[in-house]
Amino acid sequence: MGFVVAPYGFSGQGAAEIAASIEEAIGRGVLAPGAVLPPHRELAAELAVNPNTVAAAYRRLRDRGVIETAGRRGSRVRPRPVTTVHDALGPQLPPGVRDVSTGNPDTALLPPLGKALAEAAERHAAQPVLYGQAPLGSELSRLARAAFDADKVPEGPVGLTSGALDAIERALVAHLRPGDTVAVEDPGWASLFDLLPGLGLRPAPVAVDDEGPVPHHVETALRQGARALIVTDRGQNPTGAALSSARARELRAVLDDHPKVLVIEDDHAYGLSELPLHPLAGSTRHWMLVRSTAKAYGPDLRMAVLTGDPVTVDRVGGRHRLGPGWVSHLLQDTVTHLWRTRALDILAVSASYAARRDGLVQALAERGVPAHGRSGMNVWVPVADETAAVTRLLQSGWAVAPGARFRLRSAAGVRVTISPLAVQDLPALADAVAAAVRPHRTVRFG
Repeated sequence: MGFVVAPYGFSGQGAAEIAASIEEAIGRGVLAPGAVLPPHRELAAELAVNPNTVAAAYRRLRDRGVIETAGRRGSRVRPRPVTTVHDALGPQLPPGVRDVSTGNPDTALLPPLGKALAEAAERHAAQPVLYGQAPLGSELSRLARAAFDADKVPEGPVGLTSGALDAIERALVAHLRPGDTVAVEDPGWASLFDLLPGLGLRPAPVAVDDEGPVPHHVETALRQGARALIVTDRGQNPTGAALSSARARELRAVLDDHPKVLVIEDDHAYGLSELPLHPLAGSTRHWMLVRSTAKAYGPDLRMAVLTGDPVTVDRVGGRHRLGPGWVSHLLQDTVTHLWRTRALDILAVSASYAARRDGLVQALAERGVPAHGRSGMNVWVPVADETAAVTRLLQSGWAVAPGARFRLRSAAGVRVTISPLAVQDLPALADAVAAAVRPHRTVRFG
């Protein structure tokens, strides 16, 4: 049978061909995020194939994180499909609108890189790094391990990847198989929500409050078969939650009954949070704690150090060597210089973020609006209607991030990034938020 083109613009006779055609349409923007796909039988009739072939094509796309299915409501393109450039999904802001939606750090608080880059370049000129050399610099490894020791992270080898999400992806692939379930915070990190379906993994949402994941929700997810748990230690995105000492003890008690679960901790707020670390590391047989340099030292420093049990670190390192091979030693030497010379004033940085974050939460409370932001650079505001709140704030001159991109099953909200703000901006923003949302009481985000 010949190559058929449907009115939808899709083509192909086999499941792989049909899936590729749909994915191409999404990548070109012909199918927008959220667009509904035709029913199996309808598309099968147009392509003159068996409906089971279309069903198989849809399964391929679903497993790759391109589409999602909702029973009788059919299949639709995911809000942030793997094939779409996510940066292109955001709206263009009108002139004069203050953007507090991005999640970026305050550039004024990032350390200058001139001396660090110059020293790295001099070292490279004297001794260029060639193929076959150790992937991790010895001084960087020593400094990273010393920092882990200072925070009472259990002993383990040190590894290096190109960012926290890179480490998380490699750890999941190293231990899990497509179809496995991963317990994740909800609300939680949007990029992680994108990653899991792209790996063929299924998220199990776990409610979060100001002290981190709620223990009985974690217990439920693990009892229902989740093979991994991902926790943000501090500066949780988007809620600002941070593990307290008491919450960490409760979670370790839960994990005692699930020793085979892979526990991954994301400490991306290292270097900008005033709160101490209360790690879960070592509670189970396989674990990893990863620290990115992006938030404290700059997003373009694509590097994350990690530690964990020897098997996990070895598997992550092995998979990294099969791909990029190593993280640039120029980059490693730059970060090593910053750490060795203490180029980042951690106390001043954390105090600056805290003043703006706590100030906004307090200003909202004074206006009858509950908000959350225990650590980090974001404030989470529960709302009754996200679309209405975002629209009203935009009309008032403020662009916030809609909570839908950070949620699986949890209640609606909006995220405000305080990095672009000065303390004197907080009253005006609080006034605008109060006018845009209907205050309501909430205990947990889930």
